[in-house]
Amino acid sequence: MASGRQVRLYLVDGSASGVVTAEIINWTGIVIAAPRDRLTDVLSREDARKTGVYFLFGDVTQIGAMRDVYVGEADDVGRRISQHAKDDGKDFFERFCIIVSKDFNLTKAHSRYLERRLAEIARNAGRSNVLNANEPPAGRLPEADISDMEFFIEQIKIILPVLGFDTLRPALSQSHSQAAELRAPSGIALYLRRGRMGMEAEAIQLDGETVVLAGSKAKLDPSYASDQYSELRKALIGNGTLCESEGWLVFKKNHAFSSPSAASAVIYGRSDNGRNSWIVKATGQTLKEYETSSAEMRADT
Repeated sequence: MASGRQVRLYLVDGSASGVVTAEIINWTGIVIAAPRDRLTDVLSREDARKTGVYFLFGDVTQIGAMRDVYVGEADDVGRRISQHAKDDGKDFFERFCIIVSKDFNLTKAHSRYLERRLAEIARNAGRSNVLNANEPPAGRLPEADISDMEFFIEQIKIILPVLGFDTLRPALSQSHSQAAELRAPSGIALYLRRGRMGMEAEAIQLDGETVVLAGSKAKLDPSYASDQYSELRKALIGNGTLCESEGWLVFKKNHAFSSPSAASAVIYGRSDNGRNSWIVKATGQTLKEYETSSAEMRADT
């Protein structure tokens, strides 16, 4: 069983949508997150004037689109973000976060190493459109410092999702065989009711997402009226996740949906209650039945 971690959040002005600081007990780092229109407030904080790294986050304006993200570093991170705010080339960002050390121990070489690694991790995660044009040069660090920075990165990977940013969260491997290795005990293996259509679809319920596996089939001709899943389906066709093959749309890579219903609606080509449609392979129950029985078992223990 994974060990728990304590993350301490402080709402600077009492609002979750304002300036928020995040820390982990016994970690020397601190993360400051805020909307762009609160940049002036962040600049007044001493932590914002230190050496460190930062993320600029765009909004997701279309269903199925990825968030634009830029990763940077600076000796004065607040000042650098202020410069970006005046630059038309960085006008995309609506939120940002700053990561610095509380004890002034991050050097320029450290921040360069962090920038390179965080941009690399974000690209490999495949959840964001990383806008860094060139791969930044890595800071040259002794072996012990590299170990310290990798630990620093692990804490950042814990905190960012808590703040609502999944940029560094690894998506399930695009390899079908590797994905199969994660089915147990990490996730719940599912398949979709086939009915008379001959449709075959498999998924894994993992970390609050329904990950439809590569090779799964979806109905070619949808019967939506007009809803959000219709737009999502179009986006997946547009980015090559769904491709036509032998009278079906086929998932060419694993894709994480925000809910079982979003996944089944895209596959069936119509609105659907995914918790009633997805079947748990291990038990033969619907996902809804499985979740209900699991909750009852825990309540009785």
